[in-house]
Amino acid sequence: MLEEIQELDRSASDGIKLIQNLQDLDAYRIKYLARKGLIAELFDNLKSVDAPLRPQAGKLLNELRKNVQSLYDAKRNILELSVANPEKTTDLTLPGRSGWVGSQHPLTQTADEIKRIFFRMGFEVATGPEIEDDYHNFEALNFPPDHPARDMQDTFFISDKVLLRTHTSPVQIRVMEKRQPPIRVIMPGRVYRNEAISARSYCLFHQVEGLYVDTGVNFSELKGTLVAFAKQFYGSDLKYRFRPSFFPFTEPSAEMDITCFICKGKGCKICKNAGWLEILGCGMVNPNVYSYVGYDADKYSGYAFGMGIERIAMLRYGIDDIRILYENDVRFLRQF
Repeated sequence: MLEEIQELDRSASDGIKLIQNLQDLDAYRIKYLARKGLIAELFDNLKSVDAPLRPQAGKLLNELRKNVQSLYDAKRNILELSVANPEKTTDLTLPGRSGWVGSQHPLTQTADEIKRIFFRMGFEVATGPEIEDDYHNFEALNFPPDHPARDMQDTFFISDKVLLRTHTSPVQIRVMEKRQPPIRVIMPGRVYRNEAISARSYCLFHQVEGLYVDTGVNFSELKGTLVAFAKQFYGSDLKYRFRPSFFPFTEPSAEMDITCFICKGKGCKICKNAGWLEILGCGMVNPNVYSYVGYDADKYSGYAFGMGIERIAMLRYGIDDIRILYENDVRFLRQF
């Protein structure tokens, strides 16, 4: 009898592991726990056990029934839960999964790479406030109160003279107010414009401005710096061009285009089949700006440039909607 009890215990423990549905579980119950099941049959045979061994056999039978009932109840709870919530079940037979470690946002990665390149060229980083005054954001950058160029930027005004900065160019003024040339700095930061949100525009974005002021600085140095940056960032095989443009705080002004690194200049949807991508604006610092910071325009010259980090990230990664950069969708962010 004792050997039969031990054998039945092993059989019941092994059998419960193989059950995958409620129908098989009910068959298990009938086999072991029903009134005519195997355990009940052993209880019926208990009277044939020798009297000295009968108490021990009875105790083992009670433990067996209790153990098999526990196995049955636990399995039933698991199977009923899987039927009610199939998406919440866990297959314990699957191999373990390591935890996903987050990565830097693509905008942060892009900004850090831009900064690393300019660090190697001798630029340092300067920052300034995001809540600016009209003087630093417009006037000292050669935007008089009635200047039509102010209409180029839709501004969030906090009061008549206080606003959310529309570009990082005010940091140029703050740096030049505090320091004398030579100055070689880049100014990354967040800026704000009151624009309709769409696939191509957002109410906030990030820029990196650059400024170099010293004696004898010329447009050739500006071009050489920007070409060196573009080739390090996009690859040495790209072609480039500079087109005349207009910015109140630089004269002359230009915009820099590079060959589309997606199609190599053949034309695609990223470059609108033009083969060229505009990546930044630049120019020689307008002498009028020097008058606001107390520099001698006859002695010093310099250049400035600015680029949008969102635009560069979108071009590099083939992103066609700026809004996705701010939605924090993990499915998108895990790609980086």
